[in-house]
Amino acid sequence: MTQLELKPDPDIRVNKFKIGCIGAGMIMAECHLAAYAEAGFDVVAIASRTASRAAEVAKRWSIPVVHDTPAALITDPDVEIVDIAYPPDQQPALIRAALAAPNVKAILAQKPLALTLEEAIALRDEAVAAGKILSVNQNMRFDQSMQVLKQLLDQGALGDPVFAQINMNAIPHWQGFLAEYDRLTLANMSIHHLDALRFLFGEVAEVTSVTRQDPRTSFDHDDGIVATTLRFASGVLALSLEDVWAGPRQDGFEDDQVITWRVEGTKGVAKGSIGWPTGAPSTLSYASATHSNGKWVTPEWDTMWFPHAFIGVMEQLQYAAETGTEPALNVADNVRTMALVEAAYQSIEHGKTVRMNDIKHGTGGTTT
Repeated sequence: MTQLELKPDPDIRVNKFKIGCIGAGMIMAECHLAAYAEAGFDVVAIASRTASRAAEVAKRWSIPVVHDTPAALITDPDVEIVDIAYPPDQQPALIRAALAAPNVKAILAQKPLALTLEEAIALRDEAVAAGKILSVNQNMRFDQSMQVLKQLLDQGALGDPVFAQINMNAIPHWQGFLAEYDRLTLANMSIHHLDALRFLFGEVAEVTSVTRQDPRTSFDHDDGIVATTLRFASGVLALSLEDVWAGPRQDGFEDDQVITWRVEGTKGVAKGSIGWPTGAPSTLSYASATHSNGKWVTPEWDTMWFPHAFIGVMEQLQYAAETGTEPALNVADNVRTMALVEAAYQSIEHGKTVRMNDIKHGTGGTTT
């Protein structure tokens, strides 16, 4: 039986750069900053739309400087990496300000990078022109089950991948600003799963998406519950389901929210669950004809998607800044995920399969 090397969490190779955080909501306060504290990353400043909220978060995480505005933080000479957790309609302006700031070496943006593919392409090209590193926080790639699954695939334990599926039957806590947009689930929830599938299997050849409204979501929306079929250039067929209804949840109704996944190959099968929204570690089990004699193996770990995956996200950016290489989560790659989201919306709008060759996004360049 061939020995497998499986690591649920990446090594911390670099943690020297000074971080300025923009935003003080849940994702920053509970995920970014919790991960950075555990990893020993140096957060030197914070700013948000509400100075008092930023001050509360700064006190909790011992951040020495609170700026009145994001603009002041971006030009703070001590800030080398700008970490943005802001609504996507406001994010491009902050990215552009950071690209123009001489003290800033690298930027971590949230997904979606922008509200449109065109804006994402523009930001990609502007980062190249500025010679700055722009990375996008597709943190599901650093979920422990996704990391180990990728290693199983790369080491051949599953053979050639044939079929994959991600099933989400869980209720998101939609942020208030999303009510102002005309795009909901695909751009803000499915994007996790679509990007993770690209991480695992490469580029998509064609996409078909269907949707219906979510009965629970009270504000207007086009894409509520979404089911997407992906055919990859390699031949892999994949399904991504975002069932954001997940059934009624009145008092006394037992909660069974869950996200599960399964990958089948010519030599093995892997299956697992994502710890969100239960607050438990993600899980993975695999059976391989070549690496486990067909028996099921279940590695275990203590770390979780939230917050520990955010360590890997920031580490890959710090490593890129230190070495002058492209980050693993580079903006050119993220534009291809944005193009996949755009293709899914076009599939819904026109009621047909959309070929990715028809979604023009250019090849982009490197920032190093």
